[in-house]
Amino acid sequence: MPSIALFFSSFTNEDEIRQKMSSSLNLAVVDDDAIIDNVCQKRQTTQNKLEQSIYKKTSVFNQFTMERERNVAYLKSALAENLAEKQNAMYCGYTALLIPHDITHVLKVLVIDSAEMRQARAIKEGMSEKAGLKRIHDEDRSVFDWTEFLFHKEPFDQSLYDIVIPLGKKSADDVVALIKKNYNKTAVLETEDSVRAVRDFGLAAKVELALLFKGQKVDVEVRDKRVSLKVNKSSFSFSNLTSKLSEIAHSVHGVESVEVLQGKGYRASIYRDQHFELPPKVLLVDDEKEYVQTLSERLVNRNVGSYAVFDGREALDFIDDDQPDVMVLDLKMPGINGIEVLKQTKKTNPDIEVIILTGHGSEADRETCMNLGAYAYLQKPTDVQKLSATIEEAYKKIAAARAVA
Repeated sequence: MPSIALFFSSFTNEDEIRQKMSSSLNLAVVDDDAIIDNVCQKRQTTQNKLEQSIYKKTSVFNQFTMERERNVAYLKSALAENLAEKQNAMYCGYTALLIPHDITHVLKVLVIDSAEMRQARAIKEGMSEKAGLKRIHDEDRSVFDWTEFLFHKEPFDQSLYDIVIPLGKKSADDVVALIKKNYNKTAVLETEDSVRAVRDFGLAAKVELALLFKGQKVDVEVRDKRVSLKVNKSSFSFSNLTSKLSEIAHSVHGVESVEVLQGKGYRASIYRDQHFELPPKVLLVDDEKEYVQTLSERLVNRNVGSYAVFDGREALDFIDDDQPDVMVLDLKMPGINGIEVLKQTKKTNPDIEVIILTGHGSEADRETCMNLGAYAYLQKPTDVQKLSATIEEAYKKIAAARAVA
């Protein structure tokens, strides 16, 4: 039986439409929470990391960790399993957008409306004008980031869907009737090719994961167990890279053949493997811009993913949106000083290990910082090897705590 992938812009009567659609066609609802729970049950990653990968902007550290790509591959794999096991389902939410078009027995539907109409519904639901506008803006920004990451397209791009329904003054019953009209067409019936596409979707996710865990980020396509890998960066030896990628892909059960191609984005830059033996995410906080930028470059060369900000306020704003593993913090900065940043960080994000790196601190400062929960207190100038070793020790402490949790 066919299924439906249903995505809404916010404040488009989504709850009522979803409920009536499910009831009318006897569809089992599979939402983001169900797919996330499926991944978590396998202990592949955590609920928080999956939700961050879906709903939040891409972390500045993702270029080092490729964590968002791996989490999306986990979600794809779980979704493929669900598609293979369930018939007559209705997939709702951000994860519904992961279902590829060649799975033709899933009708992909978008329900949208103008900002004015959505705002009017938000007010009708009891929100203030300001709160409604903020909610619409925040949710639109979130889904724009999601579809940009997945497809390099806007979320309301019609090419992502089979039908797009502007809500306007339509009732929930009107929308359901329109969806049912398309749902009952022969083009949405399950076929041998569409069932094969589900298997290929799942296999592609497994190949993608195998490659990512070996530090290889390439485009993966699968057709009837035949894998195509498209490389979007050049290499000193494309033949050596081809051999390496083929070996990894062939290690995945179910793969029958592998070809490696230069993708459309293939460009003249050096292709490097990512390394995951030690992937700490480090936030550097120092008002000496030239110093901290040089330090960041030297840490990256030692396989430590780092990002620099230049004052205490910026550091605190940063950790509201993106959580590093380790913060390397100067004490003497204009505005909010390092001790206050340390205090607030340990209050709101106690899992972040903070290393003080200062050229102006006293013994009293050292004692204060250690009492506030700093992991280490280092004096400038310090050699990058010592700092890297301290970061590694702090990260091992974090990793051990996560393993126990």
